[in-house]
Amino acid sequence: MINKKPTLKKLTPSFGSSILVKQHMVKVDKLNAFWHFHPELELVYVNKGQGKTHIGTHLSYFNNSQLILIGSNLPHNGFTDRLTANGSETTVQFKSNFLGNDFVNIPEMASIVSLFDRAKKGIRFKMDTKRVIGPKIDKLLEYEGLDRVIKFLEILSYLAKTDDYDILNADGFAFEAEPQDSDKIGIIYKYINRNFHKHISLDEIADKVSMTVPAFCRYFKRVTGKTFTKLVNEYRVVHATKLLNESQMSIADVCFECGFNNFSHFNKQFNEITGKSASQYRKEIKLIIQ
Repeated sequence: MINKKPTLKKLTPSFGSSILVKQHMVKVDKLNAFWHFHPELELVYVNKGQGKTHIGTHLSYFNNSQLILIGSNLPHNGFTDRLTANGSETTVQFKSNFLGNDFVNIPEMASIVSLFDRAKKGIRFKMDTKRVIGPKIDKLLEYEGLDRVIKFLEILSYLAKTDDYDILNADGFAFEAEPQDSDKIGIIYKYINRNFHKHISLDEIADKVSMTVPAFCRYFKRVTGKTFTKLVNEYRVVHATKLLNESQMSIADVCFECGFNNFSHFNKQFNEITGKSASQYRKEIKLIIQ
């Protein structure tokens, strides 16, 4: 049975603290592996892990590490499928005015306020920034009170100044959900996540949210900026990149395992979504590993 509870998530910082810092090691926190959003921003550093990045309308697969800043009310799924040896996932959750509205409005905070605005579309920081900032995020757990706030401000200051990043929803579409939209989209995404490896008809998915097919298509395009077919194909291609990374399956087997029933269609979609062929993608992965 699909859970239809609202997906607005309430976060509670630890007593006496304006920021919430959590770390998972060895075991992945499965509680956040659902489509949810919250008014707090979220800075996530995964060190030695693998999983899907699903933020707003952005879908991709990561292998090893990533550093992400998710803006206020930007819907997302939990990230890490599994942590590898000595792996960890550290999350910092905070409100944009965690130091008070007056502090946010001082001139010295302008670059950080701009960072928070960019984060509405999701930001993924690149290798050089990960290398510098990742360990600093992990070390936040060693500090308390004002010391933790000061160290966190240093992290935000660095992230605000660097240009070593990508915007995840860079097509100009900021996915900022209303609670009722997030509830429906959550049901749809959960269903896709469980069934993308087989054919999903529009009748079938529209029925899950009690809509007619034309109403569903209009609603889905309005809320996500994509057609339903496009999103399902993205899910399949993202899963294909995971299999090309982690398995020795042939590319033809990967194609059918991901729900494509036509090899040329798989190749076309893979190329459109990743910018390269599946065989080229696998060759590049092997070179990186070597």
